Amino acid sequence: MIELLLPSHGRDVAVGKILCIGRNYAKHAAEMQSEVPEEPIVFLKPSTALVGHGGTVILPPQSQDVHHEVELVAVIGRGGKNIPEEKALEHVDAYAVGLDMTARDLQAEAKRKGQPWTVAKGFDTFAPLGPLVDARRVRDPQNLEIRLTVNGEVRQQGHTRDMVFSVARLIAYCSRIFTLLPGNLLYTGTPDGVGPVRDGDVLEAQITGFPVLRVKVRRNG
Repeated sequence: MIELLLPSHGRDVAVGKILCIGRNYAKHAAEMQSEVPEEPIVFLKPSTALVGHGGTVILPPQSQDVHHEVELVAVIGRGGKNIPEEKALEHVDAYAVGLDMTARDLQAEAKRKGQPWTVAKGFDTFAPLGPLVDARRVRDPQNLEIRLTVNGEVRQQGHTRDMVFSVARLIAYCSRIFTLLPGNLLYTGTPDGVGPVRDGDVLEAQITGFPVLRVKVRRNG
């Protein structure tokens, strides 16, 4: 069981669902040659995909084209069902910067066959998560700069105001489908600039005022 220390709880809470949002920035949708969605695109990762700051992303032998996707992550501290959008941020205990690692070749094949993305998104270490920031310190999650460097070179740079669906909207939407529980994570989508990572790369993900998330990349097999 994987646990996180929630700031307002003062205790460890088990990580349950990892909810992820696809195509939540218009420019990223464009670079993927996809339309901007009319409703959030939601998929799941297992908790075993988590890896923390200073950890290692393992490139699986099944894929030859793993991509980085830097994201704002909201950590649920108070559960709920059918949460009103105007109350949604009250359910967030913390925020963090995260990475949604994606086996792009496997994802492309799944899309071609009309299959789910689970395999492409769910490998162990495919959900790096930075140190948590108390939500009370984040005045507006839609007013944050976000970027990723690979070996010191800027690869992604964006702003959360450019999300198609706000954090509050995403929480409200997801809560109409899933009962949200303390320790659930919401990866809110990535800006444009996604690209491949290689064995030996060092990734640094940053969001305004947040601690840096740094992970190394290693080929397995």
